[in-house]
Amino acid sequence: MVTGKMMQGGAVIEACGLNLTFQTNDGPVHALRDVSLQIGKGEFVSFIGPSGCGKTTFLRVIAGLEQASGGEISVNGMTPDQARQARAYGYVFQAAGLYPWRTIAGNVRLPLEIMGFSKAEMADRVARVLELVDLAGFEKKFPWQLSGGMQQRASIARALAFDADILLMDEPFGALDEIVRDHLNEQLLELWKRTEKTIGFVTHSIPEAVYLSTKIVVMSPRPGRITDVIDSPLPRDRPLDIRDTPEFLEVAHRVREGLRAGHAYDG
Repeated sequence: MVTGKMMQGGAVIEACGLNLTFQTNDGPVHALRDVSLQIGKGEFVSFIGPSGCGKTTFLRVIAGLEQASGGEISVNGMTPDQARQARAYGYVFQAAGLYPWRTIAGNVRLPLEIMGFSKAEMADRVARVLELVDLAGFEKKFPWQLSGGMQQRASIARALAFDADILLMDEPFGALDEIVRDHLNEQLLELWKRTEKTIGFVTHSIPEAVYLSTKIVVMSPRPGRITDVIDSPLPRDRPLDIRDTPEFLEVAHRVREGLRAGHAYDG
């Protein structure tokens, strides 16, 4: 089990020697092995690796949605369970997960209702976050009236509504076409710049990871291990055409090599 001892330092999220094993009817499944990582305040950190490598599992451990089998992890100096109860993070899932019978404003407002905010405060927060994700004017629409990309932006707004410092995103753009994905990548960078939140982002896309991140965490096939941690040399202001520069291609090459090294790992 994860110990209660919290680690020292300036990291917002810190894992040390993290392991996670699921017990199944077919025997134990080793999802994470000896994962150690520090994420600083305001960083944009992407996790990339093959399917089943533990990217989402690690994100869920950070969120307190899965319990590690061993090692230590802290979120804002607390255990993940404490951080979840303190609402230290917002979580964006792969699917938008909007309730079809609620308007967009109603979906974004839901966590605020659960937390007991006043009507005036809820209205102010909903208006603010919908403006942030460029959905002002769509408050009274229902999810089925919006495109897939707009639904995901509404999901992001819902995660931002209670203004947590940390935003965890589990491959939120994976099901969208490339043109929409590019547009949302640009919008997400702008949102990150304006809010200065710490973001953990799961993706299968090398260009997406390199374009978005200040730090890229490359993971191996199960059991998930970190094969490389790349601090991006790219500037924070990134037009889409930065993807054609030698600096971008060099980072992408290193990510690709890290993925290959992970597959070659013989345990």
